[in-house]
Amino acid sequence: MSRGFALVPALFLIVAVAALAAVAIRVGGGEQQTATMALQQARALAAANSGVEWGAYQALHGGCAPSTTLNLTEAALAGFNVVVTCSATTYPNGAGSSHSYVIASSATTGTYGQPSFVSRVVSATLTDAT
Repeated sequence: MSRGFALVPALFLIVAVAALAAVAIRVGGGEQQTATMALQQARALAAANSGVEWGAYQALHGGCAPSTTLNLTEAALAGFNVVVTCSATTYPNGAGSSHSYVIASSATTGTYGQPSFVSRVVSATLTDAT
């Protein structure tokens, strides 16, 4: 009779160890997803910053396009879609005039509503006054 009594604690131990293993796997997967998303967010910020830099160069060297879409294809920023908007204001500056530019850049990758979607928006204000 005592042989059957040991079966219950053994089954309980097996179930408890299996449950702990399942929790450990789930936590490890969550940590990996968190690290991946943090990296994607950093890349999105870099892509948005590059859009602002591109817009600033365009504004100061030839004009300010109201909206431009850049599809990045190089290195770590490949796959990011960057929308750069620019608005210019002219103001008097001594005997002449200067311009003030507001540049906004929105970088996205993935599909909205999906776990892989990442988006960052950066803006800057600059002037060509000397």
